[in-house]
Amino acid sequence: MMAGPRILIVEDEEALTLLLRYNLEAEGYSVDSVARGDDAEIRLREQAPDLILLDWMLPGISGIELCRRVRARSETERLPIIMLTARGEEGERIRGLATGADDYVVKPFSVPELLARVRALLRRAKPSQVATLLLAGDIELDRETRRVRRSGHELHLGPTEFKLLEFLMQSPGRVYTREQLLNSVWGHDVYIDERTVDVHVGRLRKAINTKRTQDPIRTVRGAGYSFDETFSRMY
Repeated sequence: MMAGPRILIVEDEEALTLLLRYNLEAEGYSVDSVARGDDAEIRLREQAPDLILLDWMLPGISGIELCRRVRARSETERLPIIMLTARGEEGERIRGLATGADDYVVKPFSVPELLARVRALLRRAKPSQVATLLLAGDIELDRETRRVRRSGHELHLGPTEFKLLEFLMQSPGRVYTREQLLNSVWGHDVYIDERTVDVHVGRLRKAINTKRTQDPIRTVRGAGYSFDETFSRMY
C-alpha cells in the first residue's frame, strides 16, 4: 500500500468501517478510523487527513455538528467531506450540504460509486496526491510501477523508503514532525520509536543521493523533516 492520500473514516458501524477500509486500502489510500464524533475532532486537531468519510449519526458529537466545526476552523475549512447517512430525504441532503459537506451518499450505497466520488473530490482538492507521477528536480517517482529514477537512473528503495519519499514529495516545503511521519507512513496502529524515522530518512538519503547530487530532504532542527520546496528549481 502506498502512502497516498489519507482518509479518515468516522463511522460507528464496525462492519461498514471494515468494508470501507478494505476497499480504500486496496485503492492505495492510507486509512484511519474512529467511531465517535468527539474522538474524530481530537484526531483532526492532531493531524488533518486529505478527506473525511463522515457518518451523520454518531455518538459523542453528531456528524452534522462535527462538519460544522471542521468548516469553522481555518486549518480544515477546505477539507473534503463526504457525508454517509441513512437519511435520503431531500431536506436532509440539503441540510448536510448546507452545513459544509462536499458530497452526500445515502446508505446502502455502491462501493465502486463511493470510490469514484472519493477520487473526484481528491482530484479537485489535491491533484498532486492522485497523480500517477511525482516530479521534482531530477527525481521522478512513479506510483503505478513503484519505481524511482534520478537523472534517468533507476534508484533502489525499500518499501518504507519509497512510501516516505512519496509522502514528502506530495507537499514540498511542509515540515513534518517525526510523529506525523510515523502516523502517515507507518500508521496509527503501529507502535514504534520515533527514532525509527531518523533511521529510514538516513536510508532514503543514502539511496537517492550521490556525492555530486543535491540532497532534497531537509532536516529542520527541533521540528522534523521536509522535502525542499526549492529543489525543483535547482536543475
